Amino acid sequence: MTEKGLLIVLSGPSGVGKGTVRQAIFSRGEREFTYSISATTRNPREGEVDGVDYFFKGREEFEEMIAEDGLLEYTEYVGNYYGTPIDYVRKTLDSGKDIFLEIEVQGAMQVKERMPEGIFIFLTPPDMTELESRIVNRGTDESPIIKQRMEKAIEELSLMRYYDYAVENDTVENAVQKVLGIIQSEHLKVSRILDTICVDERE
Repeated sequence: MTEKGLLIVLSGPSGVGKGTVRQAIFSRGEREFTYSISATTRNPREGEVDGVDYFFKGREEFEEMIAEDGLLEYTEYVGNYYGTPIDYVRKTLDSGKDIFLEIEVQGAMQVKERMPEGIFIFLTPPDMTELESRIVNRGTDESPIIKQRMEKAIEELSLMRYYDYAVENDTVENAVQKVLGIIQSEHLKVSRILDTICVDERE
């Protein structure tokens, strides 16, 4: 019997470095992960590719996906929708592959309701000053949006208690090592491998 894949949910406040950490984990090649590409109605940033970074959708098209219950989770964040197509996630897990979701906190809470067996990892900043600096320095948002993101980050940090693990992103290397350690430990849990091993109850 094939061990079912792990659903790994990495989230945290905007600007904390979720994308950078996730990309560094994938580039290591230590484990084979499938990246669950999110759909969004926001405009592509420079260098982003449709179908690679996100599925870029029109607002009407996204709302059709919501109506048809085609999303594992979705949220509207700073005026744009973000969501995870559900069928792809289920098929990947059933095939025995780990799937990695890099999503906003509100979306992660929806995933936890529908798939509580997932591994929920909250990426934290060293402090709020550093978080604001990261948002400003990436240069993709105007001042009013930065203010919105910081206000939202304070709300999101209060939801950290619903996660399984918290990892501080002080440096990318440290965060990557901790996340990979968590995943390795989860794969070794007895509860995840019992069904894959035939044990004679008389022994």
